[in-house]
Amino acid sequence: MILASLTAALAGAPPASDSLLNAPGRRYAVRFDAEIGFVAPLANTIQFGKEGTVFDYVADGAQDVLFPTVRFEAGLDVGKRETFTLLYQPLDLRTEVVLQDDILVDTVTFNKGEPLNLRYGFSFWRATWLHELLPAPERELAVGLALQLRNANLSFTSGDGTKGFEEHDVGPVPALATRLRLPVGKTGFFGAEATGIYAPIKYLNGSNVDVVGALLDASVRGGLALPHGTDVFLCVRYIGGGAEGTGKDSEALGDGYTANWLHFATLSLGASLR
Repeated sequence: MILASLTAALAGAPPASDSLLNAPGRRYAVRFDAEIGFVAPLANTIQFGKEGTVFDYVADGAQDVLFPTVRFEAGLDVGKRETFTLLYQPLDLRTEVVLQDDILVDTVTFNKGEPLNLRYGFSFWRATWLHELLPAPERELAVGLALQLRNANLSFTSGDGTKGFEEHDVGPVPALATRLRLPVGKTGFFGAEATGIYAPIKYLNGSNVDVVGALLDASVRGGLALPHGTDVFLCVRYIGGGAEGTGKDSEALGDGYTANWLHFATLSLGASLR
């Protein structure tokens, strides 16, 4: 009933051209999006070294809870068909556990009953270009390319600080992208987005690391288009993927093998100004 009342009250809302940011008829337009909510790890395993333990962050690493999350995106529409966006997604999960079994992380052994501090940081930045296939004021159907920059900070540290393992990595990941937006009634809308790829990483970023990787960031949202170019929406998102393979680093103690596969879900409230 509340939603129906709000929809009815907005039936006479000004058109989308009555924007706080963008004057009608201008060749370019800017947009800003922000979301706040929680992320729920559904599955997340990691292995350092071929003889290392396959560690389950959800079952054994205290990631079986909800973590706060935010997301920020800025966009530039050029003409009626081209859109460029910049996205920042922080993702830094820190937990503390008491080990139920011995584990081997690369060449470091952590013993059963030992307190362990864990950090799983995989924040990323992403630049995306989208080409509109269905240019219309209230509809979008676009496809394009993205370049994601991962920022990995992973660590296992004993509670007394005497033992530890850290892995830090920054690297580009190209991907395909698509976006859809459709009106629902007079003021509602439905949207969907997806960015993803599955490929041998060394052929994409020019490295000599023999790793197979995957990425999928996909979401659906529903919301209301408010006056002056503002939107509010509820978003359900899936973030998943990972990598597996051997990349021998001159400073690595072990064999250089790493395997990490993750499946995260997020639920967030968002707002847009466009």
